[in-house]
Amino acid sequence: MPTDYFADDPRTNLERMRAGDPYIADDPEIASRQQRAMRLAARYQTVFLEGAGEARAVLEELLGSVGEGVELRPPLYVDYGSNITIGARTFVNYHFTALDVAAITIGEDCQIGPNVQLLTPTHPVEPQPRRDKLEAALPITIGDNVWLGGGVIVCPGVRIGDNSVIGAGAVVTKDIPANVVAVGNPARPIRTL
Repeated sequence: MPTDYFADDPRTNLERMRAGDPYIADDPEIASRQQRAMRLAARYQTVFLEGAGEARAVLEELLGSVGEGVELRPPLYVDYGSNITIGARTFVNYHFTALDVAAITIGEDCQIGPNVQLLTPTHPVEPQPRRDKLEAALPITIGDNVWLGGGVIVCPGVRIGDNSVIGAGAVVTKDIPANVVAVGNPARPIRTL
């Protein structure tokens, strides 16, 4: 019989998720919000490709906040969309994946290459809680004027400081300070700007 991890917790899984606490993702209310995000992401791709003027309106409906002059090329993949903030004049290239169980904040004037992944979800290391589908999340913050090269993966809880450059294919597992170039897996600063 599975462990009841929430026996003394009257909150819903969605409430636990929003609080940043462990929760079970297999929940109808959560699934409904994810379906909404998938429909809006698909609609955004369609209207963007047709050159329709409503693409910006769909993006604003999908995401929590979209600054002036943001260009986001589809396709994009999100869990909810509503937990994502993108600052003014930021450019996001094709195949952007932003799993926004927790907040994802992207600053102004950023350049985000193709196939970048911003991943907020975490899972238990211990086998049984993971088997029982426990999940949590940690926010990701990308500062202003940051360049994430193609294929960069940013892990849960990471902050990348203003003006930093993350080299293509890097896996960012820990905070990166402002004004550096960082590369590798795990990403490490190799140069100050």
